[in-house]
Amino acid sequence: MTDQQTADVTTDAWDGFVKGHWSEAIDVRDFIQRNYTPYEGDASFLAGPTEKTLRVWETLEKDYLSKERKVRILDVDTHTPADIDAFKPGYISDDDDVIVGLQTDAPLKRAMMPNGGWRMVETAIKEAGKEVDPEVKKIFTQYRKTHNDAVFDIYTPRIRAARSSHIITGLPDAYGRGRIIGDYRRVALYGVDHLIEEKQKDKDRYADQPFSEHWARYREEHSEQIKALKKLKKMAADYGFDISGPARNAHEAVQWTYFGYLASVKSQDGAAMSIGRLSAFFDCYFERDLKRGTLTELEAQEIIDSLVIKLRITRFLRTIDYDQIFSGDPYWATWSDAGFGEDGRTLVTKTAFRLLQTLRNLGPAPEPNITIFWDEKLPKGYKEFCALISIETSSIQYESDEQIREHWGDDAAIACCVSPMRVGKQMQFFGARVNSAKALLYAINGGRDEMSGKQVMEGYEPIKGDGPLDFDEVWAKYEEMLDWVVGTYVEALNIIHYCHDRYAYEAVEMALHDSEIVRTMGCGIAGLSIVADSLSAIKYAKVYPIRDETGLVVDYRTEGDFPTYGNDDDRADDIAATVVHTIMDKIRAIPMYRDAIPTQSVLTITSNVVYGKATGSFPSGHQKGTPFAPGANPENGIDTHGMVASMLSVAKLDYNDALDGISLTNTITPQGLGRTRDEQITNLVGILDAGFVPDDSCAVDATKGY
Repeated sequence: MTDQQTADVTTDAWDGFVKGHWSEAIDVRDFIQRNYTPYEGDASFLAGPTEKTLRVWETLEKDYLSKERKVRILDVDTHTPADIDAFKPGYISDDDDVIVGLQTDAPLKRAMMPNGGWRMVETAIKEAGKEVDPEVKKIFTQYRKTHNDAVFDIYTPRIRAARSSHIITGLPDAYGRGRIIGDYRRVALYGVDHLIEEKQKDKDRYADQPFSEHWARYREEHSEQIKALKKLKKMAADYGFDISGPARNAHEAVQWTYFGYLASVKSQDGAAMSIGRLSAFFDCYFERDLKRGTLTELEAQEIIDSLVIKLRITRFLRTIDYDQIFSGDPYWATWSDAGFGEDGRTLVTKTAFRLLQTLRNLGPAPEPNITIFWDEKLPKGYKEFCALISIETSSIQYESDEQIREHWGDDAAIACCVSPMRVGKQMQFFGARVNSAKALLYAINGGRDEMSGKQVMEGYEPIKGDGPLDFDEVWAKYEEMLDWVVGTYVEALNIIHYCHDRYAYEAVEMALHDSEIVRTMGCGIAGLSIVADSLSAIKYAKVYPIRDETGLVVDYRTEGDFPTYGNDDDRADDIAATVVHTIMDKIRAIPMYRDAIPTQSVLTITSNVVYGKATGSFPSGHQKGTPFAPGANPENGIDTHGMVASMLSVAKLDYNDALDGISLTNTITPQGLGRTRDEQITNLVGILDAGFVPDDSCAVDATKGY
């Protein structure tokens, strides 16, 4: 097209929208703020599923999902290394024509992504009962270096020791790091040709600067981004869509956006592949089409239902060991919603309701991981509908809108479970978690592993004698051990992300970001409640070490009572907050790859079982080999003062020390909320309001499961 033709297409696509900075530069947030319609009503306008939606879902269940549940992995393409345009178009059924696009050429068929590491791919293929293609293996073992190869070329002996002893577990050194949310909305609002044009301008903006490593990497990465955008256009064209220009209606807006996301999950297998914050953006198009009379509410719901079906069948080829670390086969296609804008208007729209309605139209499911940015000032009708759907489906997660908005703005979204970032302007180097509980046992044993007896860290003296343990001595040794553990952990993360950028770069996801972005290093800790209770036992009771024949402390005898974390008792809660602060201070002191801003999460929602298996017994009474409590939760059965008390304990953790998120997982049976459904809704809304009370030190909570 000529420049004039392109301008005409853009003008037509944007007709009816209020212009602003977004129409002069890439600024999706500005488009939303000028054009979305806040909705403060109830759910009475919603539509049920169409016959087509039910037919497609029934086909998917009968021919694919039911079979997959019996075999773990339904099918694998062992011949085609994954890429944006590597596969021919695939469909669920003949009438799967609302929102189209599959990762491969058939539903639930998984693709191999060997750029991350061949060993994991080969193991996963064999575990799926398939044969490895020898030519593909030859390419990725002889000719093409992978991210995993590079990482292990650089790893130091102490990293290998910490990794094998499981004081650091789940590092993204053999799989995609994830935690990058492409601003997939840009594909719909601007079209791919304009995005390519802008990336080319960004690439050449510094062309006349003297050579430097940063300059060279900047230009190379932009070239990779441009190539990825061209592949995105080709992939969409294979499905019969020209996405070179902006979307012209609501259906195209959702389809174009999904193509952007589909390109990312076709080319990367990140630990979390969130889709971002979409409802208010989509709603601008839905409202415009509804007013024009070119769309009905039933059709609008069908579009959202169809999109959610596609998100539910995203799959990655992973090993059994990986699934054990993450307790299943998750991918966290997190869809963030609701909250408030910085101008005080609610960001709840009718499409926010439509998203929740999919849990009724299609039935409950963990994906997409629907995450509501909660505030007690949200519209009453929306709060009640959220509570109702939570009670019916146990499929909604909640986060503190005020905390996220104050730190990350009103166009932030969650990557994975609780990690917030500004969409299209920020990314995270994912860092798994360090075992802060095991580090306490190492401090007591002078760097010997309590499970194997192996001397993992040299130069550390164990605590001697038969006790009782002295709190000040234990704390001093714990701090020393944390210096080693945290230093080793961050060293590993710097290596991993250096190698990932070189050998498994997320070109299409980064193409949907600004050229100059904020990078964070998402560190994390596991076992907080065990550390807090164990240190409390040492401080307030009498703890005697129990040694084996080699002198290794393998268990503890605790006499007397001690306060425990999770009961709104400052004595124990302050210990927990101090541990989080101390570890974060040590992380902050270490230089980060690409000048990333270090953050920390208190999050083990999925890996608490694996961490527990690798860890011994504690002064708190936590037994060897048993699961950790998830996230920032109190130890199982220890929080004896009720749910609100546990929420107040978690709220004492300073969010400034855990900007990557703090997770509190609570389970409530509907009967426990009241006798009638109205009582249950009212009481759940009250609990959520109480759990997100604005406070400078209040944590970000994720509460899921009712």
